[in-house]
Amino acid sequence: MKTTPLHLALIGDYNPDVIAHQAIPVALQQASETLGLSVHVHWLDTDALPQSLHAFDGFWCVPASPYRDTDGALRAIRFAREQRRPFLGTCGGFQHTVLEYARNVLGWKDAEHGELAPHARRAVIAPLSCALVEATDTVRLVSYTRIAEAYGTLDVQEGYRCRYGVNPEFLDALLEGDLIPSGHDSAGDLRAVELLDHPFFVATLFQPERAALKGITPPLAIALLKACQQA
Repeated sequence: MKTTPLHLALIGDYNPDVIAHQAIPVALQQASETLGLSVHVHWLDTDALPQSLHAFDGFWCVPASPYRDTDGALRAIRFAREQRRPFLGTCGGFQHTVLEYARNVLGWKDAEHGELAPHARRAVIAPLSCALVEATDTVRLVSYTRIAEAYGTLDVQEGYRCRYGVNPEFLDALLEGDLIPSGHDSAGDLRAVELLDHPFFVATLFQPERAALKGITPPLAIALLKACQQA
C-alpha cells in the first residue's frame, strides 16, 4: 500500500466555467482528507499529454467533450486499462471509455463518437433519446460491482449534463465481454459500466463529482483514491 503522495491525472481540457471541472478538485480534496492521503492532481489537456503516463497512480477522464484531441484521451484511457491503473470516467469520460473499448478490445476500428461523426456506420455513442442537461435521476446499481461497493447502496440520486450515451444498436455486443453494465437509470437505460479483471475501472454517464459542491464527498472519488493507494 502506497504511503507516498498519490499523483492523479485528470484527462480533459480544463475550462473554469465547466461545473464538473470546478467540482472534481473539490471532490478529490474532500476524499483525500477523508482517507488521510496526500494527493497531487495534474490536469492533462488531451492535446498535450506527456509521452509517458507511468508517473501517474490513477486517472480520471473528465466531462466537457468533445475534447481537443480525441486520440489523446483514448491513449490515456487505454494506458489505464492495459497497465491496470485505477480509472474513473464521468460523462464525456464514460463515452470515450466505451469508444476506446470498442476500438481496442473489440477491434472495431471504425467505431466512432456520434458527436464527431454523426453519419458513421458504427457510431457506438449516439444522441440520447432525451438529453440529460442539468437533470437528476435515480440510478440503480448492480449488486457486487465496484460502483455498488463504493456507494454502499443500490439506489442513488445523481446529476447529469450530457446529450450522448451508448447507442442501443451496439449495446449487447459491447457488453458481452469484460465490460459489464453496473448501473441503469429509472427507465432501464445504461448509465454506468466497469471492467472485470481490473483493480478499478469504472465509468458513469452521470457526474458524481457535482455532490462535492454541496459539501458531500462523492463515494467514487473515495473509491478511486483507495484503489490508487492499494495499487
